Amino acid sequence: MEKKARASLESGAVIGIAAGVLIAVNAFGAFGGFGKATRIDTTYAKRFTLSDGSGRLLRSMKQDLRIEAYVTKGLPKLDAFVRDLRDLLQQYQDSSGGRLTYAIIEAKDDETKRAAKDAGLKEVPFGEASETGDQSAAVAMGFMGMVMKYGSEKEVIEYLPPERTDGLEFWITNKVRQLRDTGDNVKHKVGVLSGQDEMKLTEANLIPTNQGKPSIQAIMQQSFPFYSFSDVDTHGGNQAIDDTLDGLIIMQPAKDFEENELRRIDEFVMKGKSLVVIAGAVNVKANDPTMKAELNTHGLEKLLAGYGIEMRKDVVLDFGRSMRLQVSTQGGVGTVQFPQVLDVIDDPRFSGNEQLLDTTFPAFFRIQELAFPFASSVALLADKQPEAQLKILARSTPRALVEKTDTVDLRPFQRWGRKGEFGQFGLAASAEGTLKTAFPGDAKGMERPEKSKDKARVLVVASSLFLANPFARAGNPPDMGQMGGMFAGMGGDDALLQVAMPYAQKQLSAALLAFKNTLDWATGDTDLLAVSAKILSEPGLVYGDISKMTFDPNETEQMIMAREGESKKARKTTQRAVEVILIPGIPLLMGLVGLLRWQSRKKSRASSSLA
Repeated sequence: MEKKARASLESGAVIGIAAGVLIAVNAFGAFGGFGKATRIDTTYAKRFTLSDGSGRLLRSMKQDLRIEAYVTKGLPKLDAFVRDLRDLLQQYQDSSGGRLTYAIIEAKDDETKRAAKDAGLKEVPFGEASETGDQSAAVAMGFMGMVMKYGSEKEVIEYLPPERTDGLEFWITNKVRQLRDTGDNVKHKVGVLSGQDEMKLTEANLIPTNQGKPSIQAIMQQSFPFYSFSDVDTHGGNQAIDDTLDGLIIMQPAKDFEENELRRIDEFVMKGKSLVVIAGAVNVKANDPTMKAELNTHGLEKLLAGYGIEMRKDVVLDFGRSMRLQVSTQGGVGTVQFPQVLDVIDDPRFSGNEQLLDTTFPAFFRIQELAFPFASSVALLADKQPEAQLKILARSTPRALVEKTDTVDLRPFQRWGRKGEFGQFGLAASAEGTLKTAFPGDAKGMERPEKSKDKARVLVVASSLFLANPFARAGNPPDMGQMGGMFAGMGGDDALLQVAMPYAQKQLSAALLAFKNTLDWATGDTDLLAVSAKILSEPGLVYGDISKMTFDPNETEQMIMAREGESKKARKTTQRAVEVILIPGIPLLMGLVGLLRWQSRKKSRASSSLA
């Protein structure tokens, strides 16, 4: 009995000491000895600590920035999000050197709600399911957005999803950068390679020309005037590329590159610059309704292979998830499938080497769906760049085929023959870090270090018409200049133009956003790019065959939606089973094990006493 009492006393003392230590640590963390909270961020990506790049950006501002966050409380999920948002904005204020102030405004009366609406925010419903597992749910109408004012400039984030705290710093910091650049008249010079009969950013290829003649470049310059575009011509490789440019863009070429031209591009990248290639092997002429494609990489594959990205001479046709548009037919309005236009979505059921769209990459940040028309496949050559990070950013579904013939008929409304084996193919890739030169050896009179002087970046989107509307570009009549006004509304292919507007309405907004994000990525300084690490979120649980999506090209939209509903229901059932096992199941099991061990030890002591 004395041994048991002494053991109990010692155990109690140890527990008391441990409790005291925990209380002291928490008290020190809460008050820091000076009345201010102290936090230690032990996450790998420093998810809960403002990055140095954000701090440097804030201190570079020449004017004061005011952030007003209109929020809604009353549900557990909303309250947790508002707490995290407040903590983050406080870190912004602390790191700004006095340049930034903020306010959290709970929009719960008529005056604050009216102020939120006048500022450009949208009132949305918030719902939260009951934690008891029944069918009840709490619903509230309110605001969760942000208004930023910098001098005379203003930016609005209409809606901050409370369920998405990952990437919040990346989102806010890029908005701050946009405000600073506009308000302080900071210009970012982007070069666009010319001299290759390439598709121009100034082409009016977004919508049917009888509806207007907007171009990608015109829209970007109007909406984001801090970007300036300059044509870059190396004159056959005899002229170096201006190293004051922040980045270089290569659009779909129509003639072959000479080796010296490729060497000039490599010379530019080796200075720690950014290269964006929006091109593939699929060449389709403008104003050609036959849409007959010639497969030719025009020598780009030599440059990109040096950076560890293989561009293949093929065209990807996706029969698993291709573009579907509602068009008028003789039998009425129907859905038409376009396998030559890949509809790539952010689907969490595909992860790792099967991920369809990497929305953690800055260029595709939080974009749920993107079209990749007339795409070629890409693959990684990791051994080419051992000091860089190579990554596939977009993929087809597993029910895709590739055509490798010299010419391919890509016109719509045809019966597609399916040749070869189905597979999954990369459509976009990146290489970031210290890059080795793509042309080692003789520099031929050019500046050619073995490695990039600073961290360089290469992005390849192997879709030749990624920044165009393929049906408008092929279906529009040729531009006749001033003579065209005399024949307005004439010419063009009616069938293609009928598809062009639905395509524009469904896909062009996402393409424009991706291009804007790409410019941010290409022109952002290295410190600011570190913020993108905060985008990364923990991978979701995958429940085997339940999570896998099958693809049947003969399914209708209604059938697809019904099947996805069944899949979600099956996943929810499995999730509940996992919750039961993890939350009450494992503790009960451990308690049972402890009870059995206690009974076993009790019997053992009784046997020892009898002996």
